[in-house]
Amino acid sequence: MTTRKEAVILLSGGLDSATTLAIARRQGFECHALTFRYGQRHAREVQAAVHVAASMNVSDHRIIDIAPAAFAGSALIDPAMAVPKDPPNPAAGAAIPITYVPARNTVFLSYALALAEALGSFDIFIGVNATDYSGYPDCRAEFIAAYEKMANLATAAAVEGRGVYHIHAPIIHMTKAEIVRTGMELGVDYSLTHSCYDPTPDGRACGRCDSCRLRLRGFAQAGLTDPAQYAL
Repeated sequence: MTTRKEAVILLSGGLDSATTLAIARRQGFECHALTFRYGQRHAREVQAAVHVAASMNVSDHRIIDIAPAAFAGSALIDPAMAVPKDPPNPAAGAAIPITYVPARNTVFLSYALALAEALGSFDIFIGVNATDYSGYPDCRAEFIAAYEKMANLATAAAVEGRGVYHIHAPIIHMTKAEIVRTGMELGVDYSLTHSCYDPTPDGRACGRCDSCRLRLRGFAQAGLTDPAQYAL
């Protein structure tokens, strides 16, 4: 008798999370996707997440609304703060950029953990990356390890010995080019994804923010053309 494997996947609609979903499916998991609306100016990603989830036949896709006030102080939320454009070398700076959203992945993982416990699942996937990324502290391996430890201390399912929680971050040490190649091998339709921090009103990527430039560089280094629509 085969035991069904279920996992909760954090799905933003961007390149990284779509690739992570494809990896989870390859590993044989029945996937439950979670997407969040939290007042982000790149809410175009939510639409992308819907399309990505449908294309990969997830078991269910839940979209959670979080009040934007919970994440104040980020250029991704506050319209008075400009999203930095044309960084000289994406991911090279030591300072945490103003596009960092306070404790975002901690909050998102907490929702995922709650859903996983309710489903009886012990596997959570998140598409964080610490190689070609913007320098966010909650995208590092140390954070994932610490959260996993906390999950096994904080839940009845773990404390009662019903299972051990695993936070999977399969692309965390990949370059963006490696992520793109992996997704292509797994059949990810990247034309459905959206990564831009500051899209145009009609939903096209700006091509100039940190996220766009990292994505474009990844496709170029992989020898491929990014199918996303750009304003430039």
